[in-house]
Amino acid sequence: MTKTLVTYYSNTGNNRFLAHEIAKRLNCEIEEIKPVLNMHLLLLSGIGFGNKNITRNLADYDRVILCGPVWMGSFIYPLRKFIEKHQNEVKEWLFVTCCGSSYKLKEDKYGHEMVFRKVREAFPDLNITCTALPITMTMPDEQQEDTKAMMETRLSEANFDGLFLEKFDILIEEIA
Repeated sequence: MTKTLVTYYSNTGNNRFLAHEIAKRLNCEIEEIKPVLNMHLLLLSGIGFGNKNITRNLADYDRVILCGPVWMGSFIYPLRKFIEKHQNEVKEWLFVTCCGSSYKLKEDKYGHEMVFRKVREAFPDLNITCTALPITMTMPDEQQEDTKAMMETRLSEANFDGLFLEKFDILIEEIA
């Protein structure tokens, strides 16, 4: 049996909710990634002062599931620094993001697939799989192109259903 740890960084709470749902479904431990200085504008600019130490030893795990946002086409500082620090301690990585880019716009300059390419380029020797669960899947069709509505949408028990839940269940089946 593969021993898995779910880790996450979340600014709005979407990826926190997602990480907790993954950990619950897989019955595994969870750990929050906390930047030393959690200032959104600095982190968005790629500036930071590292992350606080986590409580678990990653070498005790076969797989780490990293949940975190995609901001304006960037693999954000807390996630990048976490992998840089721990990349040689774990055999298998999975990056899962609850993001604003839809599947339709995944190749845009701010799309999640562009970020996944950056992750693979930054860590070419890392065994990492990348998966996106766009928040737009929780929204009514007429709001999915509305950037303001997308930015204000929060993943919760109330909207953790429909297409989002279907894609989530597929992800869990693939991981398990």
